[in-house]
Amino acid sequence: MEKRIGWSTVKTRLKVFDREGLMGLIQDLYGLSQDNRSFLHARFSLGADPLDVYKQRMRAALFPPLNKPVRVADARRTLSEYRKAIGRLEGLLELHVFWCETACRFSMDYGYAEDAYFDPLLRQFEAALKLLLSVDLSPREAALARLVAVRDEMDVGYGVQDEMSWLLEQAGVRDES
Repeated sequence: MEKRIGWSTVKTRLKVFDREGLMGLIQDLYGLSQDNRSFLHARFSLGADPLDVYKQRMRAALFPPLNKPVRVADARRTLSEYRKAIGRLEGLLELHVFWCETACRFSMDYGYAEDAYFDPLLRQFEAALKLLLSVDLSPREAALARLVAVRDEMDVGYGVQDEMSWLLEQAGVRDES
């Protein structure tokens, strides 16, 4: 029976690398894929907007060109990769709200109405509301206003708007619409 190779095995092998060897390994990983580059750019806050690449990937997954499939799992993976790369609460909040806005816009523009799309949208809406109290007042107020706008625009039936209203109520947000 073959021994399972995991992080502890890799960590043991890394201990023999000197600084130059580790730099070479990271350079190889950087050159290997766009995902690795995005991860390192986000981790080290490189570029004007480290969230931009994550937003682009999320938009491609949730608002695909016509005749291309929606890929909710890819959007979920993008969010997870950001969380692992840097995990700043403000960035996570922004990505949750961006997911909601993107999914809402796609649904409203194209009449897209699938439970497999709405259920994750509602989970992202709820996740954003849970993060609100963890961030500073200014990003909190802006994110809340954007979430309320999503709720107001999400008039597709299927109880989505009602569920968003209920989630806002549970979060202590008064409905002033």
